[in-house]
Amino acid sequence: MANFWKLVQNENMKIYRRIRAWIMLGFVVFVPVLISAIYIIASGDNDANNWEMMKLETTILYQLITIFTVVKAADSVAGEFSTGTIKLLLIRPWSRSMILLSKFVALLLFALLQMALCFVVTWGLNAALFGISSDSSAVIPAFSPVAGDSVWVYIGLLYLYLFIAQVMILSVAFMLSAAFRSGGLAIGLSIFVLLSGSFITGMLSLTEKPWVKYVLFANVDLTSYLSGSTPLPEQNMTLGFSLAVLAGYFIVFNLVSWLVFVRRDVAA
Repeated sequence: MANFWKLVQNENMKIYRRIRAWIMLGFVVFVPVLISAIYIIASGDNDANNWEMMKLETTILYQLITIFTVVKAADSVAGEFSTGTIKLLLIRPWSRSMILLSKFVALLLFALLQMALCFVVTWGLNAALFGISSDSSAVIPAFSPVAGDSVWVYIGLLYLYLFIAQVMILSVAFMLSAAFRSGGLAIGLSIFVLLSGSFITGMLSLTEKPWVKYVLFANVDLTSYLSGSTPLPEQNMTLGFSLAVLAGYFIVFNLVSWLVFVRRDVAA
C-alpha cells in the first residue's frame, strides 16, 4: 500500500509541477470574486442572499472545473505516450494496473481539490460580502425533497451530485486517454463528448423511446432531483435508477481503460 501511495504522489507531482494546474486553481478562486464584484457594481448594494450567490457561482464554476478535469484526465495516459515517458514509467517495479489506478486516483484528488476550493471560496466570499442569510427559500426549490431542511443539507447534496457527475465525465476522458497515443486527440475527443453529450441526449429524448433513459448523459444531471424533477421528465426515472446506471457506466469505462492499457504495446 505504501508503494501505491508513492505512485499517487508521483502522479500528483506531474499535475502540480505544471503551471497550468495552478492557473486552473487560480481561476477557481478568481471567478467567484469577479461574479460577486459585478453584482455589487451592477446593483449598487450588497443585499444579496449569500446562499443564492453561492449556488450561482458554483453552477458556473462547475462547468469550468469539469473542463479543467477533462483536460487533465485526457492527457494523463495519452500524454505519457506522446512524450515517450511511458517507457520510463513501465520499467519500474510496478504493475500496469497499479500505474493506471494511481493515475485515476490522482485525477480524482485533483477534481476533489477543485470542488473543495470552490466550496470554500464561494461560501467564504459571499458570507463575508453579504452576511449569512437565514432565508433558504431563495435557494431550495419548493418541490425539492429536502425542502424545509437546513440549507446546509441542500448545498451538501448539490456538491455531492456535482462531484458524482464530474467523476463520470472524468472516467470518459480517462478511457479515451488510455485508448489513444495522442494527448491532443484524446483531449479534443473528450471536450467534444463533454460539449455534445447533453445536446445529443436532448435530441434523443424527443423520440420518447424508453431506452433513452439508459444513455449516460441522461443520468448525469443528478441535481435535477434536488429541484423535485428528473433529468428526463417524460421518463420514469428515480435517483436510485440514475445512480445504478452511472455505476454501470463507471465500471464499463474503467474496465475498458484497464484492458486497453495492460495490453498495449509500448515498443513502438
